[in-house]
Amino acid sequence: MNRLGVRISRALTGGLAAVAATALLSSCDGTGLPGAAEPTNATAATGAGTSPLANPDGTRPGLAPLTSEQDRTAARALIGKVTTKGRGPKTGYARDRFGHAWMDTADGVPLARNGCDTRNDLLARDGKHLRYRSGSDCVVIAMTLDDPYTGTVIDWRKQKAAAVQIDHVIPLSYGWQMGAARWDRSKRQQLANDPLNLLPVEGRANSSKSDSGPASWLPPNKRIRCAYAVRVAQVAIKYELPVTAADKRTMLTQCGG
Repeated sequence: MNRLGVRISRALTGGLAAVAATALLSSCDGTGLPGAAEPTNATAATGAGTSPLANPDGTRPGLAPLTSEQDRTAARALIGKVTTKGRGPKTGYARDRFGHAWMDTADGVPLARNGCDTRNDLLARDGKHLRYRSGSDCVVIAMTLDDPYTGTVIDWRKQKAAAVQIDHVIPLSYGWQMGAARWDRSKRQQLANDPLNLLPVEGRANSSKSDSGPASWLPPNKRIRCAYAVRVAQVAIKYELPVTAADKRTMLTQCGG
């Protein structure tokens, strides 16, 4: 078992009750590192990743395309369960309303309190050929990433950290406008650190997304768009967050609806 596997095992064993509690909830803004840098040695990705339909808790790596009609039918059924409403004002939003970035103490989500911050957990979950800082089993300093958003492989080094950012699939400010402004701090921390809502991706793609919903932004890699719509739906359903009517129509369209 690799180091992330050990951390996942510890987190899931120690936090099973908390995860179950989260399920009772009815269950980026580009908030990765600021700025963007050129990915190094980017080549075409091979489509590695996990189908979102087979990864309902977000603990497995990546985001695989949904290509079979059976999967796309299941995707449309899931998206159909998402409720809609108009996007509210951004008044009062601040990143720290969702806790400090990449905290390890957001109870109620997988990987919490495993001794490693959320960002490094996600790099280890999705990266390959991982290298850790000397003396650490947490801090990733180099890896390769199959980026689902651009369909490229990124040879990443910590010296150019912003080349890979962690995207909130449902951006935090979007969540704020759709209902999270009324949540308690604990639930907002869960949304910000839940691996279901987090994907390491190319920095420029994350920055271009900002706090957009699917009607305004979709991954450049068209093959992944239905899977992306499903992941948005999974997060929305888990946290009882509506999306706009335009966003839901766009999500259904990506899966043939």
